[in-house]
Amino acid sequence: MRLDKFLWYARLARTRSAAQGVAEARHLRLNGRVIDRAAAGVRVGDTLTFPLHGHVRVIRIAALPTRRGPAPEARACYADLSPPGGPAAENVSQESAGD
Repeated sequence: MRLDKFLWYARLARTRSAAQGVAEARHLRLNGRVIDRAAAGVRVGDTLTFPLHGHVRVIRIAALPTRRGPAPEARACYADLSPPGGPAAENVSQESAGD
């Protein structure tokens, strides 16, 4: 599957052209290699590293989606391996600070 299609189907990019832009701007790594084209192929088991909203996002592809479905279906296609302190950790700390 093309990299830009995966990012769009898995809802990691808002539009397919945004996914193409991230790949072509050399901001994305596939298994440690810098990617410079949106047509790079991805498969199950590959690891993607890219910046998102000021944090580094690391994901491992668990399944290749066949369509751009709802968010829960999209999240099932990858495992989030992002380092601590990423967006998910900030949400948890903000929620617990309000208690």
